[in-house]
Amino acid sequence: MAKARRYRLLCPVARALDRIGDRWTLLILRDLHAGPARFSDLLSGLTGIATNMLTDRLEQLVGDGLVERRDEAYGVSVYALTALGDRTESLIFELARLGGLFPPDGDLRRPGNLRTIVVPLRVALRRVAPPDLTTTIALVVDGEPFAIVIRDGAVDMWAGRPPGAPDRTVTTSYEPLVALSEGEIEIDAFLRDHAQAETRDPAAAEVFVELFTAALVQIRGDGR
Repeated sequence: MAKARRYRLLCPVARALDRIGDRWTLLILRDLHAGPARFSDLLSGLTGIATNMLTDRLEQLVGDGLVERRDEAYGVSVYALTALGDRTESLIFELARLGGLFPPDGDLRRPGNLRTIVVPLRVALRRVAPPDLTTTIALVVDGEPFAIVIRDGAVDMWAGRPPGAPDRTVTTSYEPLVALSEGEIEIDAFLRDHAQAETRDPAAAEVFVELFTAALVQIRGDGR
């Protein structure tokens, strides 16, 4: 596939768009923020992308130093963000907030996997987690597990199970979670009607509600 045309302007915005402005590129970065992924994981998650398009975009991202390819055990190769690629997190978060202000198109396709939820939730939690908070939350969305680990206020989240036994496990579905993030339902209705929760530590239930309520303010753009 021919190399995409670039602006070749001194403007730093144009230089950024030269690297990440092509169709699918930001969505690939979005999914890799949830953790390293195999080519097949990315292909199945990015509903509608062609195999050759994904190959081309990954080659460009690797060439621009945003993504690296790692060879792991048993001959498995994965793609992962570099330190430079990590710096796109805030950009993707702001795009997610902006996108939530527009009504969805009529002909929508569900993502093939739900790595898409990680950046908005992780960034929002980082902005609101108190510095003395330590807790582990397992979020299971339509059977896909996500780990939220907070240690002394430092938040990490990734696709996969958390280490050890989580303080709280919340099981839900993708559509109610999107509705919650866009203000169509509030957290009390979400927890009552669209989620099942198991709590190992009783105090974790109150912590979860307070933390996610504050995070929703960030995701919805009601505060900074």
